[in-house]
Amino acid sequence: MEQLLHYVWKHKLFPLKPLLTAEGESIEIIDPGQANYNAGPDFFNAKIKIGGVVWVGNIEIHQQSSEWERHGHHLDSNYDSVILHVASEIDASVRRSDGETIPQLELHCPGYLSDNYRQLIEADRYPACYRLIPALPKLLLHSWLSRLQTERFEQKTDKIMQLLGRHRKDWEHVFFIILARNFGFGTNSDAFEFWAETIPLQAVNKHRDSLFQIEAFFFGQAGLLQEVPADEYTDRLMKEYTYLSHKFGLKPSANSRWKLLRMRPDNFPHVRIAQLASFYYRSQGLLSALMEAQSLKSLRDMLRCGTSEYWLTHYVFGETSTPHPKTLSNQTIDLLVINTVIPFLYAYGKYKTDNILIQRANGLLEEMRPENNFIVRIWKECGLEAAHAGDSQALIQLKKNYCDIKKCLYCRIGYEYLKKPQCGGQ
Repeated sequence: MEQLLHYVWKHKLFPLKPLLTAEGESIEIIDPGQANYNAGPDFFNAKIKIGGVVWVGNIEIHQQSSEWERHGHHLDSNYDSVILHVASEIDASVRRSDGETIPQLELHCPGYLSDNYRQLIEADRYPACYRLIPALPKLLLHSWLSRLQTERFEQKTDKIMQLLGRHRKDWEHVFFIILARNFGFGTNSDAFEFWAETIPLQAVNKHRDSLFQIEAFFFGQAGLLQEVPADEYTDRLMKEYTYLSHKFGLKPSANSRWKLLRMRPDNFPHVRIAQLASFYYRSQGLLSALMEAQSLKSLRDMLRCGTSEYWLTHYVFGETSTPHPKTLSNQTIDLLVINTVIPFLYAYGKYKTDNILIQRANGLLEEMRPENNFIVRIWKECGLEAAHAGDSQALIQLKKNYCDIKKCLYCRIGYEYLKKPQCGGQ
């Protein structure tokens, strides 16, 4: 209920009658202020008029006014700037830390709004607002998807910046970590990220002219060379990794993190690591080249990779299979461009305050076809079709950051659903 009161206040969904304080003075809400999602009052810099006097300050909202004291606000000087306390039930007076009384407004959530919100929260179908989508203006949907696309970029940028903080601003290493994570394609993403953080790239770079030694580094650090079925290749890898681990003081990551159950062989971690080794072997200075690439085709060409000869007839160590080249498909390459290269381009643009890089990142996304996954397909069934990869990234953001955690109050489509009295009857 308190969340709904925040929503009512933010969007000024007030009853069609004069607003009065608990003491009977008239109130005019000139500006509800800016929502605060951190510690402190709920809304900053509001502007209201009480009894003909204009006040500028902060707003605090509770379901019951007695929560003001229960939360200790009467002892906290950070709340002395509150000019109005809003509650759906006024059962106590509220005071600042100096004892001064704060005006209060009793505010109730409209019945239709509560009903619509309950429908969204309790719906067992995704998305819960599917009935409304076909009737929404195209411009509204387009602007919301554009904002979600930017929001997803910012979220990925935050992740990159956190990794840069842990790895001394080493963009090459952080790029390798994000690239490796995306080679996990969901099932093994966390395992690949954990593994990539254990790879001593400075040591690997001293042996970059040998694909075999890179494989020894990579498979050894992945914990996949312990007790493997013996063949000549794996015996050589194990000996080489033993030498390298002594030379550089290496310790493998736990192999229990890797998942193979119900997975297509082409996605086995052994195959993906072999592809990453081949990719790393031939791609010195790749990050700079990717940042400077002027076309989508050149990006795709840079990301094409295969494996060493051993993996043409293997999916795991020691078990031969029908010969089959383990190259990345065009769809897989596009996913790497979408989830690795373009976010790095955007993040580097933000880091360097270079709008040209930021615009190129957005332009590349909008040049690419939308992803084909169940999230995008479900939205299409509801009448919201992705026109390009930027839209599909926006729809993924919408599901994961709004629908899945029921943040309907913060969604533009949810807003349209909630504000219409007739939605409850659909």
